[in-house]
Amino acid sequence: MKILVIRFSSIGDIVLTTPVLRLLKKKFGNGVEIHYLTKKSYAPVLKVNPYISKIHSFEKNLNEVKQELKTAHFDHIVDLHKNVRSQTVINWLKTPALRFNKLNWEKWLLVNFKIDKLPNKHIVDRYIETLAPFDIQNDNEGLDYFIPQEEKVDVERELGIQPNQYVAFVIGAAHQTKKYPKEKIPYICEMLGEKTAMLIDALNFKNPLKIVLIGGKEDQEDALYIYNKTQNTINTCGKYSVNQSASIIEQAKVVITNDTGMMHIAAAFQKPVISIWGNTVPKFGMYPYEPKHPENVVIIENNHLNCRPCSKIGFSKCPKKHFKCMQWENERLIIEDTLRFLQK
Repeated sequence: MKILVIRFSSIGDIVLTTPVLRLLKKKFGNGVEIHYLTKKSYAPVLKVNPYISKIHSFEKNLNEVKQELKTAHFDHIVDLHKNVRSQTVINWLKTPALRFNKLNWEKWLLVNFKIDKLPNKHIVDRYIETLAPFDIQNDNEGLDYFIPQEEKVDVERELGIQPNQYVAFVIGAAHQTKKYPKEKIPYICEMLGEKTAMLIDALNFKNPLKIVLIGGKEDQEDALYIYNKTQNTINTCGKYSVNQSASIIEQAKVVITNDTGMMHIAAAFQKPVISIWGNTVPKFGMYPYEPKHPENVVIIENNHLNCRPCSKIGFSKCPKKHFKCMQWENERLIIEDTLRFLQK
């Protein structure tokens, strides 16, 4: 049997589909080939996933893989993207398809009228519900993330820090309204440095706490701002691949993060995650997924604004021009929760 799973983007959304791959393999064993269709820029996220037999990827146009897909002769399609493009693939292949319910109408109601008709259910659980015709149920093992051996980072050699003795701070996000303001981050880093200096023996750390800044090339300017205003940060933004950044996150003691792909990678490693939310809301069902250790997840959000959520994705700037969803976040809570996790 051959099954094609479709999710074109992005990093976090693809990571959230990984339980589906594992469950399909568990159900059908060696009798199934699982193929995955995604954009080429996101293929590294799945590069060494052991449940995938083959990744089909394209740069811009689906026609790049049309013939490749048609000659594969799939028995089933699991469409976890459900848009015009994925419907095009289904039409091409004329193969039975299970399609994920995106709940776009319910999200639209919440964004535009603050009417909440969304289920209290994580998107992973809804992805898995798509597999109901296969009689597949959630194994509650959480997310998967596999790092190629050649992209694993020796943090002691490359960054001068000990594994499990530093905090990773993911400063980037796909949209500006999902980014914690760079001006507020130095205070958090400095306070964590001061507080942990008094606890270094109790923490059993070899050296004073370091905060590793995680992000892409687009975050380099913000990272430099933070680095220049702190004494205890290490700037890795734009210097490492997605998988290398994932490796740094895997070895962190605690992860502070915006609502972004690296947040879900941290959850895949079952890390303590302090998740900071701006214009989007956890109610969309895409908060850190750690069913085995829900106590690892802390949500930091401002629930006292009638303009939030203003988008299901994000904006380049706050539509109201005040950005109170992030500006009014309580730094003290972030610091206290980080210290609590560090002392565990």
